[in-house]
Amino acid sequence: MKKSIVLIGFMGVGKTTLGKELARKLQCGFLDIDAEIEAKYGMEAVDIFNVYGEKEFRKTEREMIVDACQLEGKVISVGGGAFMQEEIRKACMEHAIVIFLDMSFGYWKERISLLLPTRPVLQGKSLEEIKSLFDERQAIYNEHHIRLPIDNLDVDAAVQTIHDKLKLL
Repeated sequence: MKKSIVLIGFMGVGKTTLGKELARKLQCGFLDIDAEIEAKYGMEAVDIFNVYGEKEFRKTEREMIVDACQLEGKVISVGGGAFMQEEIRKACMEHAIVIFLDMSFGYWKERISLLLPTRPVLQGKSLEEIKSLFDERQAIYNEHHIRLPIDNLDVDAAVQTIHDKLKLL
């Protein structure tokens, strides 16, 4: 595998979980951009947003992703909002294989109670506002090389499907 793989999709769809398993199956390295940002600042994303602001977080995110997507042989999980930045989309589409993990809002909202405490962009938002954010981002995720509907897939089935689709490229 020469190009790295970038996993995109709304927050909480399983990019990190699937990414780790996919990297294990492909016998390559895994990189979680949100975890890298948290390590750099020594705090959780929600605290980075509160202390430094979203603009600083997005700047660091952009720098890390643009660099990472040019690496060879990695599986990279990016934050749900990363693809909102055109520079990130362009770099990933040009230098990596972008896989969109597509989960319906119906399946996603079953995870909301687990996500609220750790997702800064969900803080203080109603379900209606979150649905609006979800819908807005779906349009951005339409730039990809592979789309994987994951509503009814467990981790092993999703990883195997990605693996099979990569063989066709």
